[in-house]
Amino acid sequence: MLADLAVKDHPRESMVSYRAARRRESLRALALALPLLIFLLATFVYPITSLLWRSVASDEVSTILPNLTRTLDDWDGSDLPGPVAYDALAQDIRRAVSDGTLVQAGRRLNNYDPGFRSLLLKTARQLERSPTGDAADILPRIDTRWSEHETWRLLKRAAARATPDFLLTAVDLQTAPNGSVEQVPEHQRIYLAAFERTFVISGTVTLLCLILGYPVAYLLATLPPRQSNRLMIFVIVPFWISLLVRTTAWYVLLQPNGVVNSLFMNAGLTDSPIALMFNRTGVLIGMTHVLLPFMILANYAVMRGISPVYQRAAVSLGAHPVSAFFRIYVPQTLPGIGTGTFLVFVLAVGYYITPALLGGGGDEMISQLIAIQMERQLNWGLAAALSVYLVLFTLAAYFVFNHFVGVDRLRLG
Repeated sequence: MLADLAVKDHPRESMVSYRAARRRESLRALALALPLLIFLLATFVYPITSLLWRSVASDEVSTILPNLTRTLDDWDGSDLPGPVAYDALAQDIRRAVSDGTLVQAGRRLNNYDPGFRSLLLKTARQLERSPTGDAADILPRIDTRWSEHETWRLLKRAAARATPDFLLTAVDLQTAPNGSVEQVPEHQRIYLAAFERTFVISGTVTLLCLILGYPVAYLLATLPPRQSNRLMIFVIVPFWISLLVRTTAWYVLLQPNGVVNSLFMNAGLTDSPIALMFNRTGVLIGMTHVLLPFMILANYAVMRGISPVYQRAAVSLGAHPVSAFFRIYVPQTLPGIGTGTFLVFVLAVGYYITPALLGGGGDEMISQLIAIQMERQLNWGLAAALSVYLVLFTLAAYFVFNHFVGVDRLRLG
């Protein structure tokens, strides 16, 4: 403020000092925000960018078999490669065995052909016992696959430093021998079905949360403050309990001899236990229970700021209470409905623990397949590709939702 007054009284004399003061203020603000920016870059931007890069990166084979990679760069793929490629492959295999990296290359090649790792290890053992000589003659004697065109074509594909194979596999596509893109065999198509299943489950959970959470939020918003605060404890308490504990508790409730089935049979509603676990029903129940508080709080934050005067005025003018509720009150709660719906849907899309514990063999969500590729298959490239599509589909859902509802215009309170 003083600097601004000085500029008005002595514009020429004070301009330099004014700019210097503003520059110091900007640098001070940047210094205060710099630790947060570094933290975000180190813990969020870099890991996410690195993971997404893995969806197209393919440097294992090119790093472990460098001589073969350089040789295959000049191979047109029409016929079998020349003796130079065989010699480069034998040389690289011998060095990879001494370095202990051959298994890593075999694991990467197994993504193209499940028998490639065994082929490399078998070839390495035979080369140790074989005298040095013409590799173009030795390798086909070790295994006839070294004289097949398809083996070398897969090697050339795997030797590329960037590949679309992971992104194609993640949507049940593959590269044909002629270079075109085609669908994988029907029995191998699992990822598109998993994406569809993920969005169906997420949409169903979102709808259930809205149906169950809207009346609860309305009750909390219309009750006297003292009663509302007491009931709000039941909504907030689940946030203090571990997600794993809450999900595991459903085992006691939903198992064949659990509380729910016992109540049904004692009431005469069923003669035998109902399958409520390890199927879609268990997933929906568990995820709805976990995500319901988000829907309630989002709607409650909006409802508590809505004056009851408008609805009462509509009733006093002759409107039916039900009509006044849906035509006057509900439109004012659309920001809460939109926020809660989008929040629950986005959280449900990436859910892992609840579907993994309560779901069955045909209810795997895409997050479970990502975990399988990372933990069991060690296929980080495919896991990253699935993550890329999950991010893209979530962004697409946001833009579609924003187009019809207007998420960027929603305000709470």
